[in-house]
Amino acid sequence: MKTIITFFCLCFSVIAFSQTTVTGNVVDQSQNPILGANIVVVDAALGTSSDYDGNFTLTVDQNPPFTIQITSIGYQAVTQEVTANNQTLTITLNEGDALDEVVVSASRTPESVRESPVTIERIDTRDIKKASAPNFYSSLENLKGVDLNKGSLTFNSVNTRGFATFANVRFVQLVDGMDNASPALNFAVGNFLGMNELDVKSVELLPGASSALYGANAFNGILFMTSKSPFDDQGVSVYVKNGVTSQQAAGDNNFYDFGIRT
Repeated sequence: MKTIITFFCLCFSVIAFSQTTVTGNVVDQSQNPILGANIVVVDAALGTSSDYDGNFTLTVDQNPPFTIQITSIGYQAVTQEVTANNQTLTITLNEGDALDEVVVSASRTPESVRESPVTIERIDTRDIKKASAPNFYSSLENLKGVDLNKGSLTFNSVNTRGFATFANVRFVQLVDGMDNASPALNFAVGNFLGMNELDVKSVELLPGASSALYGANAFNGILFMTSKSPFDDQGVSVYVKNGVTSQQAAGDNNFYDFGIRT
């Protein structure tokens, strides 16, 4: 009996000895506390969150050194190594890339999304890769206020604010600043004269009357597509897509698509 008690006491001593407590404070670049930041131990199911003042306390059942990761919505993730017990950390999170995105369609000059005087919907290559759509043009339907007009099996055109017909003369589509409206039709023909998704760097959508900066024919809105620079994005790019299309009349059918950019 004495041996059993000694064994359990030894186990509890080892557990108590292996616990490490980490305290700290999470702030932004202006030293303002960040509420609700997530602090987790890398490769372990342990974590906590910061309070109203940005403070946190984390107790870990392992000895240093180990690594923790701090994340918060709108900020870039930070990793920090813990090297001692009862260590106090001050974590500074920088604003995420999404908050520093540069747009040009609002006032025809590069500016931050936060400084834009009008609402702009924007997607980039990361959003295009994550979109569950047969092509990037179809994924534009997920943007706020967008109507994707399907004129035929393969013809799609973007519109905002309604009042759309097959000949959507109230919506402008620009590719690298050039109006790609068909000269004979005098309106943008959607994906027929758009870009391949491997060439797309960013897409900006400016809905409503704020698009009047681009002329009277942009009454409904404007789609501003920017292509990748051949100097910054060199080499070969390839995409492969695989999925399933399901319709009540046609049943389930496999979907395959691929493309290459050189």
